[in-house]
Amino acid sequence: MKGGATILTIVAMVVLTCGVRAGAGAPVQDPAAGQNKEAAAPQSGGAIPLTEYLTVGFKTRYFFDSHTSYEFGNPFPPYQVPLSRLEFPLDSWWVGAELRASFPRFSIGAEALTNASREANGRMRDSDWDDDERPDLKTIYSESKCHLSPSCMLSTDIDLKISDWLCLPPWLDLRPVAGFRWQYFNFLAHDGLQVYPTGLYPPVPLPGDTLRFEQTYRHYFGGARAALDLGKPLMLNSLTGLLQFDWAYVAGHNEDHHLLRGKRYTYEDTSGDAWHATAGLRGGLYKQLTLALEAEFLQISTTGSHRLVNSPFEIDMRFSNGVRVWSRQDSVSLTLAYSF
Repeated sequence: MKGGATILTIVAMVVLTCGVRAGAGAPVQDPAAGQNKEAAAPQSGGAIPLTEYLTVGFKTRYFFDSHTSYEFGNPFPPYQVPLSRLEFPLDSWWVGAELRASFPRFSIGAEALTNASREANGRMRDSDWDDDERPDLKTIYSESKCHLSPSCMLSTDIDLKISDWLCLPPWLDLRPVAGFRWQYFNFLAHDGLQVYPTGLYPPVPLPGDTLRFEQTYRHYFGGARAALDLGKPLMLNSLTGLLQFDWAYVAGHNEDHHLLRGKRYTYEDTSGDAWHATAGLRGGLYKQLTLALEAEFLQISTTGSHRLVNSPFEIDMRFSNGVRVWSRQDSVSLTLAYSF
């Protein structure tokens, strides 16, 4: 008991020391909103309006060198993997808004984005390896333009201020963060060209709409974010460095309708993980107005089951050999935010 009491005494002294350093009315800096807000309690007989804690932002984001893809293997001998692979371009412009409520000890926020581009930069690529005698040989390949139908990305998160508990320097605001992301992509491949790498057949044009692909990802993530006050070292009025790193459990679902093949559908149900990181800078423009520039990197990798439904041939089968769904999403964004 004596050792336990000694440990409790040391912990109490550390907490008290940090509390003195933090101060009862110390400014609270939220990494997402970036505004220093006094944590003072409301005056007797009055209340602080909820809007005093709110920040609203308008965001534009561009994805570059990005895609979302899936493949599956042959469920029958010789079990080649992959048997078929489809890669959809994600390079496009997105716009939306974010809202964050920042309180003395924690903040909670939400973001919604939709695609502003109606045509993705890049081509949808469809590859097949269907020669059982030469399973490593790509036999069919096509590229098509890719229309990005209305799609959206939603996210919400909550973080907790712990810098004072850890006795960190005042210029560093480190917070654990947890949240949920939901992504929905809707593609329409059109006006493509199919070729045969073996030279067995001449190229075949694919005019009009050829393939409809819908995909959802659900991310349940946890990690850490930080805000670094760069204003004083760089002798600037207001400049904050922004960092975040998190890992997510991901559940995915795909629906693929090959329009040229009538009632032929494929579905994938997968699960896996994602690694996500952001880095950026935010500066004050005028009073409560800020502008933030951020780079974001996201890698998704999942595996699961593939279902093939071809009603005219009475086919409905499910298998898991070589089923993989993955995505790379790199982007830059610009956010104009106002804190009430």
